[in-house]
Amino acid sequence: MYHGDHANLACLQGRKIAIGVCAGIASYKVCGVVSTLAQAGAEVTVAMTSDAQRFVTPLVFQSLSGRPVLSSVWESAAPADPQHIRAASALDLFLIAPCTMDMLAKLATGRCDDTVSLLAASIDRARTRVLLAPSMNEAMWRQPATQRNLATLRSDGFSVIEPGVGWQACRAVGPGRLPEADELVDAVVAALQASESPRPGT
Repeated sequence: MYHGDHANLACLQGRKIAIGVCAGIASYKVCGVVSTLAQAGAEVTVAMTSDAQRFVTPLVFQSLSGRPVLSSVWESAAPADPQHIRAASALDLFLIAPCTMDMLAKLATGRCDDTVSLLAASIDRARTRVLLAPSMNEAMWRQPATQRNLATLRSDGFSVIEPGVGWQACRAVGPGRLPEADELVDAVVAALQASESPRPGT
């Protein structure tokens, strides 16, 4: 259940939002995000990597969103859109959460070999915001490769939601925790509201 300011959720009505789910124990938090967005009137499409389906099944997200889940690059919910190009062009926003170290590397180097990276590669970021919510072990977060990839992605126009700091499932303590569901929803709302703001000089 969302505990933030429900008045802020009004901007979600009728919006087309995709959620990319990568493998990680924190993926359970994304169930609350999908549920809140759908209840607020957004049209939510979930894309999952094959490994993510080991943590939360596509059926769970299909039930919460009321829409088919993009779970394989070889299958499509829309036969006329086998590569999800049409789905990507219609989006108002794409959130990848949890965004693993591996997914950061794929996006930074232009690889697209799963439904999440393929959808991201199909988006025109000049008109559609892509939010990344990294989630990983604190040692992985501190790796120079991770920080290089984050710098590259920011310069490429991706928006990064900073991870939380605290206890992790691997029993480590440090940065790398996926923000809570309410925080992710608030980040989506803020990004949509920012995209509606008048540009300077208009």
